[in-house]
Amino acid sequence: MREVGVILTSGFFDGVHLGHRHLLDTVVSLARERGGEAIAVTFWPHPRTVLRQDARELRLLSTLEEKKALILESGIRRVEVLPFTTDFARLTASAYLEFLRDKYGADCVVMGYDNRIGSDLATASGLKGAVPGLEVVQAGELPGEVFPGGRISSTVIRKALERGEVEQAAAMLGYHYRLDGVVVAGNRMGRTLGFPTANMRLYEPLKMLPGNGVYAVRVKVEGAYYSGMCNIGVRPTVDGHTRTVETHILDFDREIYGLPIGLEFLYRVRDERRFPTLEELRLQLEADKAFIQARG
Repeated sequence: MREVGVILTSGFFDGVHLGHRHLLDTVVSLARERGGEAIAVTFWPHPRTVLRQDARELRLLSTLEEKKALILESGIRRVEVLPFTTDFARLTASAYLEFLRDKYGADCVVMGYDNRIGSDLATASGLKGAVPGLEVVQAGELPGEVFPGGRISSTVIRKALERGEVEQAAAMLGYHYRLDGVVVAGNRMGRTLGFPTANMRLYEPLKMLPGNGVYAVRVKVEGAYYSGMCNIGVRPTVDGHTRTVETHILDFDREIYGLPIGLEFLYRVRDERRFPTLEELRLQLEADKAFIQARG
């Protein structure tokens, strides 16, 4: 087998889920086998925001920095980010492959088993031998034993999160879904009920929120991790209009306004609902807390 310098793959890789990991693993394995460098090329912003394809509905599974970090965790040596523009979108598949060959010195490009690229939506089989000096390899399908639940895609994961199925999303992602932001002031109603909350403003406004409800979360604040319960929704008992992300951190009683906070979603506890009185809401919060503590 001929030696090559650069084994490369490209894509948006939103969420860097198990399907993406399988493709990246293929690139890393080929690079090790052939003594080459494994490179991933990704895009920013999302093509839908540039091509105006339901851009208003778009929500991301990962920020650019999260995506780069997750790709590097797979063993890829270098991540390159290309600006996605309307001119870029017009490139045919062969023109794009020539670009990758010339810009990054790619000798081999690995494509997903069902991947289509370029304005002509070409497949790996249709591109083999299309560009001189560039080998095109098609990665195999994600093995069933890796994810027995069926096909994985960023779209399927977003739909699971919309339904609040954070455990199903985690099974497809290979990690717990995460939100990061900063703690901002709220209406302090939680403190009145004996459940002070950290209200989060997301760093990335387009980051996907799980569906409204109460979740068990792992909270990172000031470099330490805590258990918590997070409510996503409009707080129908006290507000009913503004959608918020607020988290009660168990066994924690410090002021953290203005500090970074990270949430990892472990499982859904219940739907969000309206309670006739604040006392009934407080009793439900006590029950939610007990449930989370008992489950661990």
